[in-house]
Amino acid sequence: MDLWSAAQALILGIVEGLTEFLPISSTGHQIIVADLLNFGGERAMAFNIIIQLGAILAVVWEFRKKIFDVVLGLPKDRQAQRFTGNLLIAFFPAVILGVIFADMIHHYLFNPITVAAALVVGGVIMLWAERRQHTVHAETVDEMTWKDALKVGFAQCLAMIPGTSRSGATIIGGLLFGLSRKTATEFSFFLAMPTMVGAAVYSGYKYRDLFQQSDLPVFAIGFVTAFIFAMIAVRGLLKFIANHSYAMFAWYRIGFGLLILATWQFGWIDWSAAQP
Repeated sequence: MDLWSAAQALILGIVEGLTEFLPISSTGHQIIVADLLNFGGERAMAFNIIIQLGAILAVVWEFRKKIFDVVLGLPKDRQAQRFTGNLLIAFFPAVILGVIFADMIHHYLFNPITVAAALVVGGVIMLWAERRQHTVHAETVDEMTWKDALKVGFAQCLAMIPGTSRSGATIIGGLLFGLSRKTATEFSFFLAMPTMVGAAVYSGYKYRDLFQQSDLPVFAIGFVTAFIFAMIAVRGLLKFIANHSYAMFAWYRIGFGLLILATWQFGWIDWSAAQP
């Protein structure tokens, strides 16, 4: 492992960890930063699977008590059963549509220009969602109905478009569907667990031939870095939303997306050469 490969793994691990659970699109940032670092091809596909697992492990650790209580309560506890059922209901739309459209989306939409456009559009929608009148009927995740879960599940499907943001789609969708800001955020974290683990297992099996023993040191750096920075991001976001809206993230998305579009329009960076 050379120094540049280690630096690439460190930078991309930080990007994944900081952006995966914030409503600013981790996939979009990965595509843009990886293109700038010239980190692409089959090796990058395998690397992304590993660092996503590092990020999701941070959420599992952060909510370990809730997960433990739900698992123990499944046989008899109606609340635990309802919560688990809601997660499964919200999980399946992305599974079905992902299996059908994942390859096509990856081929046609995984490029910086699509990401930039989605960042801007998503930011505008986020601002609108935050400024509209909120009618909250679920103050905690345990108060959610199966209909709430299904709606959030369909909202998550929008995140198949790179730059949309899985957490952004589920959180803003939750706000629109009557969840409190805290509930929408926490349910987004819980929904990320089966969604991201499922996607990683599916991709890991599909691209299993891409994993090489010589890449283990690079993958280890990315995995550990993603875990650490995802933990920081999750804890920071939970504290932030207690007293703030998501408007700051919306303006960041719009500004960053417009910056990418400007560099493309004026020819400062040849984004058209970027490959999925």
